[in-house]
Amino acid sequence: MSKFTLDDLAAIIAARAGAKAETSYTKTLLDGGAPRAAKKLGEEIIEVIVAALEESHEVLVNESADLLYHLLVLLQSRGIALDEILAELERRTAYSGHEEKASRKS
Repeated sequence: MSKFTLDDLAAIIAARAGAKAETSYTKTLLDGGAPRAAKKLGEEIIEVIVAALEESHEVLVNESADLLYHLLVLLQSRGIALDEILAELERRTAYSGHEEKASRKS
């Protein structure tokens, strides 16, 4: 099992925010701001859906990795730390899924 974490990936993305666009795809995405990052994330979502329905295990793994990377780029572009997302997930998992969803409606 890999020891590489989403925290590791988020740190790499944050570090590449200071790179030159000519040498970093991440920097190119970040230079386009949230609109560019969101558009790319949307493309990756579609690719994951297609892979889940029609492609091999390996393709779905690869597309899922792309999706997570692009989500973290979008979060970086908006100044949102991965820890904020994890804290929200932790808060939500303190309840059953039905209870948590019902609490969002009020």
